[in-house]
Amino acid sequence: MRIEEAEGGFLWRPRRHQQVNTEAEWAKLPPSQPCPTPEWRLQPASSLSLPGSPLSAQQQDSGSGGGGSCFSLPPAPNRASEMPEQSNDYRVVVFGAAGVGKSSLVLRFVRGTFRETYVPTIEDTYRQVICCEKSVCTLQITDTTGSHQFPAMQRLSISKGHAFILVYSVTSKQSLEDLLPIYEQIRQIKGDVQKVPIMLVGNKTDEDQRELQASEGEALANKWNCSFMETSAKNNSNVQELFEELLNLEKRRPVCLQVDGKKAKAPTRAARLRGKCCLM
Repeated sequence: MRIEEAEGGFLWRPRRHQQVNTEAEWAKLPPSQPCPTPEWRLQPASSLSLPGSPLSAQQQDSGSGGGGSCFSLPPAPNRASEMPEQSNDYRVVVFGAAGVGKSSLVLRFVRGTFRETYVPTIEDTYRQVICCEKSVCTLQITDTTGSHQFPAMQRLSISKGHAFILVYSVTSKQSLEDLLPIYEQIRQIKGDVQKVPIMLVGNKTDEDQRELQASEGEALANKWNCSFMETSAKNNSNVQELFEELLNLEKRRPVCLQVDGKKAKAPTRAARLRGKCCLM
């Protein structure tokens, strides 16, 4: 079956498998050419729906006469109501130019691993259990793309984010300058950035060829009124401290990486195997 838009509504017609073999041949069929029941019928857009949807009594009567079946489009589902936002999530968004080590920082923090090869990111999300207002909640970390090809995704991430990590590489002065428009967009969307936790992070301190000193990052952080830290995802330097400090900046509600006084950890192998049997 095909449904095609036409002036004043939509055209509905079944596929004619015995007479048409390709899409090109199908497109060449004129609306006036006779075809097996049901024939082509021009229906208003409001009276058209997909097969399998409930038909009204009038539609069933019109289809039973052999002149064709008419359907009406059901109302579009409200996707927002089907997938409600998790109110207890705390969303952290990581921004920065391509290749500064955003994904390496997140993977080092969440999984304790470091990836030597560079793989461009479009957008990845990682989750970890944390303590939030004396209860357990989810830390959701969004690792964004370093490309400027997705401005809509960037705006959406800012609007939904609670805290932000702005990463540059100490080996690239340009990567620090690339953060300026991102910070301005955060300020425009969030308004008073003094109430929003923001960390300016100079990554790749393990590299020898520096173009930026720590004092330059500190100066920009003071100008933006945000916190500053230098890290190395490769050497696992200040990675855990970065996320701890970011959560400590949150003043609207208490959040931390501790759960009941202990660090939130993934289940151990023994815990995962508990209750399972194995074949010896």
